[in-house]
Amino acid sequence: MFIDFTVIKCISGKGGHGAVTFRREKYIPKGGPNGGDGGKGGDVIFIADNQLHTLQDIRYKKTYSAGDGQQGSTNNRTGKNGEDAIIRVPLGTAVKEIESENVVADLVEDKEQFIALKGGKGGRGNAHFKTATRQTPRYAQSGIEGQVNTYALELKVLADVGLVGLPNAGKSTLLSVVSAARPKIADYPFTTLVPNLGIVKYGDYKSFVMADIPGLIEGAAAGKGLGHQFLKHVERTQVLLYMIECTEEDPQSVYETLSSELKTYNPDMDKKPQLVIRTKTDLLNEENEKNWKSFEKYLDISSVTNSGINQLISRITELLHESE
Repeated sequence: MFIDFTVIKCISGKGGHGAVTFRREKYIPKGGPNGGDGGKGGDVIFIADNQLHTLQDIRYKKTYSAGDGQQGSTNNRTGKNGEDAIIRVPLGTAVKEIESENVVADLVEDKEQFIALKGGKGGRGNAHFKTATRQTPRYAQSGIEGQVNTYALELKVLADVGLVGLPNAGKSTLLSVVSAARPKIADYPFTTLVPNLGIVKYGDYKSFVMADIPGLIEGAAAGKGLGHQFLKHVERTQVLLYMIECTEEDPQSVYETLSSELKTYNPDMDKKPQLVIRTKTDLLNEENEKNWKSFEKYLDISSVTNSGINQLISRITELLHESE
């Protein structure tokens, strides 16, 4: 199951208490203080992991608690530190504080870490409080409490190229042709309900990542048809492909609808390099051709016959290199 949003509560560990102890050795009936410090509480740490592709595992565990530090002991021994709470997330995960609504981390590199909550410091043992006038202090510091916070985790897929189009525009079929990805494909709208990623190889040992985004509809930027859940996955892409069926009666209107939804959701979308792709050209006829006169430039492809696929990949690589 593809899960791209969840909310969790995080609690860092409490510091251990300092110890109140004294030396008790043979022939030294009144030894001085030797109470050790308490151990530090565990931190709450988010770590990006390229082996993960969904927030599914995290979704079903609502609270993450780090371990408490242990109390200090005799002979100035420091208590053991509390165990850190490690939360592994997919690359592309944004960590947002619920209360402040601030994004505090955006984890996009493998093994990238973010310490969300520091564990409490351990209290000092009574050995620290011995003075010339106070030889046998009978008190120590308490450990400092840990921190508590609630975070929203939002996954936005990392891809070089995003496929944007109305439902059933041929996005999934194209992805299955140019990569090893096997998205669900059928001849009805909303077959794709989650983003699918595929690695497109070209040249000698070169490749880029293509994302098949679920079909958009008018009003998507306002949340219609799960629009927000779909649109966020194209924010990180470098190149956008507007996929429009050759049989559309008003392809210009379709393009304007898609473009408007992207710009409404995020104005920066309009700054990305883009290509208009006329899909399913194996169904093209003279009547369809007339509807495309308003477009100055587009690429024709047919994923069924593989027509135009090589030209498309070549053009995509050019745009990716230009945007580097």
